[in-house]
Amino acid sequence: MNFYGYHRKNGAVGVRNYLVIMSTVICANEIAEAISQKVPDSVPILHPQGCCQMPVDLKRVTSTLAGLGINPNVGAVLLVSLGCEGVNLKELEKRIKNSGRPVEKLVIQDIGGITNAVNKGVELANLLAEELNKQHKEPADISNLVVGIKCGSSDTLSGLLTNPIVGLTVDKIIESGGRVVFGEVTEMIGAENHIVNRIINPEIKNKVLGAITNIEKRAKSIGEDMREGQPTPGNIKGGLTTIEEKSLGAVIKSGSKIIDDFIEYGEQVRGGKLTVVDSPGREPELLTGLAAAGAQVIIFTTGRGAPQGYPICPVIKVTANPRTLCKLHEFIDVGFDVNENIEDINSVFDEESNKLLQYLNEICNGKQTKAELNKYNKFINIYVTGPVI
Repeated sequence: MNFYGYHRKNGAVGVRNYLVIMSTVICANEIAEAISQKVPDSVPILHPQGCCQMPVDLKRVTSTLAGLGINPNVGAVLLVSLGCEGVNLKELEKRIKNSGRPVEKLVIQDIGGITNAVNKGVELANLLAEELNKQHKEPADISNLVVGIKCGSSDTLSGLLTNPIVGLTVDKIIESGGRVVFGEVTEMIGAENHIVNRIINPEIKNKVLGAITNIEKRAKSIGEDMREGQPTPGNIKGGLTTIEEKSLGAVIKSGSKIIDDFIEYGEQVRGGKLTVVDSPGREPELLTGLAAAGAQVIIFTTGRGAPQGYPICPVIKVTANPRTLCKLHEFIDVGFDVNENIEDINSVFDEESNKLLQYLNEICNGKQTKAELNKYNKFINIYVTGPVI
């Protein structure tokens, strides 16, 4: 698969060319958003984290924001800081700058309040936009592509049809030279063997098993059983009965290839062809984990319908549920046509996965997803492990 993308100085290739106005802490969100509203084609990164957190989480938030800032789809970054937050602003700026991207910072407390900050931010952002406009698309191939995989609002057809087709698509992406990253460790509980049997490296196997164990321990540590929140009420309405059943349907979307790497939340994909990122299942946190890992595009399977996109990554919504496709066509990009009376299921799966690959190619070449067209892509969150203090 060939496409035209934006070649970055660090070797990455973007399928979009965003000027990001990044809030470093929840307290700076409104000013970052106000700046973005005055700068055409800029994208705000707003989140509820960044201060009064445990050191491990402040380090994670810093790392995650850096990962977002160096995502291949980002061409330039304006950092909007309050000035007293726990996020390491110097480290964040350094990591983005070292990737070769133009980056500026704005400290609200230093510059003197809302009006001055917005005016100065617009000035800096417009300068960055001039640099961004100098960047042009050039040929690239699938070896430059990292695809994220996610499922949400799942139903029985997710595990039976939608996710197996996406799993076949994942296999084809890897066979063609691309890379794939997936997470949702919560939804590996009960399907551990289907994951670890595809891991050859003992160290990676132990890390994945450790992540699965840890995420369940977190729930038990507050006296709760995770199975009272998973499956979700929507999953149950869609026909799923247990976390194990949900997990068996969820893991199949990762295909059948060897899982050859594991990364912590906020880290970037390395050389692995199929990487697990330690992450929960909920959309705002999981999508951030995939984007921070370096995914340029995310394929998101849904059963009952999930509308979320992401600020800096096109999110392709796919379903094999004909009722969902009909009722919620506004935010479904690809509907799989799988007749219940078909005789050759493998042939149909192959055909539908090729349809998805073709759509993926179109998105990489600039076509907008439904979430992008609907602008349903603003809210994000960052996965943290400790309390607010």
